[in-house]
Amino acid sequence: MLSWVDGQPATQLSILDRGLAYGDGLFETIAVQRGQPRLLARHLARLQQGAQRLSLSLDLQAVQAELLAFCAELGEGVAKLIVTRGEGLRGYAPPQPSRACRVLLGNPAPAYPAVHAEQGVRLFPCATRLAEQPLLAGLKHLNRLEQVLARAEWQDPVYAEGLMCDSSGRVIEGVYSNLFLCRDGQLLTADLSRCGVTGVMRAEVLAQAEALGIAVHIRDISRAELLAADEVFLCNSLYGIWPVRELQGHDWPVGPLTRKLQAIIRSLLDS
Repeated sequence: MLSWVDGQPATQLSILDRGLAYGDGLFETIAVQRGQPRLLARHLARLQQGAQRLSLSLDLQAVQAELLAFCAELGEGVAKLIVTRGEGLRGYAPPQPSRACRVLLGNPAPAYPAVHAEQGVRLFPCATRLAEQPLLAGLKHLNRLEQVLARAEWQDPVYAEGLMCDSSGRVIEGVYSNLFLCRDGQLLTADLSRCGVTGVMRAEVLAQAEALGIAVHIRDISRAELLAADEVFLCNSLYGIWPVRELQGHDWPVGPLTRKLQAIIRSLLDS
């Protein structure tokens, strides 16, 4: 594993770091191909928005330069960028001033089975619910305990992902992906203003749909609407698009709209 801390090769972090103590920070998981980070502009835009909402001091140009150098050294794989508020003494109050800590971790790309993209995946119905917190909604913040609990619910490899709902039962997303429904040639995806993560691939799918003239609706989704969809797919910045073919005995076909967007996204990631 390749690892840098604040721009220098390192394998250790201060025990006073607020990312460890409170999850006080953000992260991005970035696909790297031929030494270049994929969807870089979208990752940086989300990171900047998150830093602004958390009042986290961040030099985005320095982060970008450091990330590009790191990815060039990594070559192929996945770069995980973690930004914390840095060191602080005991207590929740953010230190004033604070100095952000930047961590970069490089790993090989995950070996997802090709069948996931070709034939679709089965979803596990997670009992763990996403709490509603508008102040943190959409952010890729460091507290992922809900996802940890949800992912611990199944071990059977027949399930490639889990479906997560909020505390009111609204359909939100996968454990590590965003969810789209296709109905009558239109797309529907969840409103993430209460909880959930605004994925960079979700943003790319929305942009591609707009360019194709495909109507998109972002709003609350009920389980009944999910089951009534013509097609369902997941998206993630590492694997692109996976069709969903089954949830608790309910089946969906791998439809033409999913295939069209899947081909566009695959071409984008491979370029």
